Amino acid sequence: MAMAAAGILRLLGDDTRLRLLRVLSRDALNVSELTAIIGLAQSGVSRHLGLLRDAGLVVEDRTGGFSFYRLPPERTNGAGDRAALWTWLEAEFARPTAATRADDSRLEEILRVRKESFAQHRAGGDERRQLVPGRSWAAWARGLGMLLPAGDVADLGCGEGYLAIEMAHWARSVVAVDRSDDVLADARALARRRRIRNITWKRGDLERLPIQDESVDLALLSQALHHAETPERAIAEAHRILRTGGRVLILDLRAHDQAWVREKLGDRWLGFEDEKLEALVKGAGFTDVTVRTGASRPGDPFTVLIAAGTKR
Repeated sequence: MAMAAAGILRLLGDDTRLRLLRVLSRDALNVSELTAIIGLAQSGVSRHLGLLRDAGLVVEDRTGGFSFYRLPPERTNGAGDRAALWTWLEAEFARPTAATRADDSRLEEILRVRKESFAQHRAGGDERRQLVPGRSWAAWARGLGMLLPAGDVADLGCGEGYLAIEMAHWARSVVAVDRSDDVLADARALARRRRIRNITWKRGDLERLPIQDESVDLALLSQALHHAETPERAIAEAHRILRTGGRVLILDLRAHDQAWVREKLGDRWLGFEDEKLEALVKGAGFTDVTVRTGASRPGDPFTVLIAAGTKR
């Protein structure tokens, strides 16, 4: 018994394994999700999970082709000869550090993405989840797109191109701009696989767009503005490329305190206050400016703001 206890203590002497247990105390997660939260290579996360599983500190469940890891039932029912261990661990889990606060914010984002579906919406006060096959935000967005006029769209800071490809279904043309050659290569490949032919991919900076003056009807900045060195200049560039009557649409984060996104994701700005974002859009020359909450969830440090304006 002493050897077993010594082995457990050695296992828990690793900070990464303690962080894994702490995150799993919140929810069951798969390896990919844990990799995104902990910031360790997937092979490393799998190795740590294997050790914790062999020691009986985590349980592996296989569901739908994925392996989800969770803490064992004894952790909450107070049973077994490790009750004192789990009590000590719970106290450690409640002790916040900079690393654990960053883990929590990344976990909240993963849980938000998981739950952002019609299944979470309630009807008539019924707290049970609605199971309606075929309901999805993607289908709803495509349906709304069919109601929009066919225009020319610029996706500024397009990343892997998912939004550009969605917009290509209803737009006359899309020009997608990103500063990364590698990201654009992946986006082009995805568009080829989807047989999308009305997107022009261009390498460029948000503050010096490789797009002609007054050449598009809609300029989209989706989670891109907080990467700009000078957000004012990026919005001014969106104004420059829009035709008269064209609109800018910005999706970005409300101001937050999650400093880890600077190093992990390359963010230059920790979001924007509502009033600041409105002032930026108005300052670029847009009228009819609206700023509202796009997505928010209790406990999630990230709230999405939507801002829109018109070029007159």
